[in-house]
Amino acid sequence: MNSVWLYVGIYLCSVFVASLSQILLKTAANKKYPNKIKEYLNRYVLAGYALLFGSTILTMLALKKVPLSWSNVIESTGYFFVFIMGYLILHERFSRQKIVGILIIFAGIAVFIL
Repeated sequence: MNSVWLYVGIYLCSVFVASLSQILLKTAANKKYPNKIKEYLNRYVLAGYALLFGSTILTMLALKKVPLSWSNVIESTGYFFVFIMGYLILHERFSRQKIVGILIIFAGIAVFIL
């Protein structure tokens, strides 16, 4: 059973990497570029897609041992990661509705774990 928890950790790392990828892609989308080539071939976009590819590989590796019924719960942690990184990196402000939504997701994760 200990190896399952190792793979759960790998899966959580995969979700974190995918969330970081989303932040990089949003950072790229918020910038203005002089032409379409620079808009799609810049360091943020390339790094974002490279991280997304790496996340996919980690997810495939983790799903070899993690029960499939756990995958939805583990994937939902991505909302929490994006919420925190959006606040810290992109300096986004959130409404009460979004905060309540994140708390509901977090409560659902806690219920599943318990």
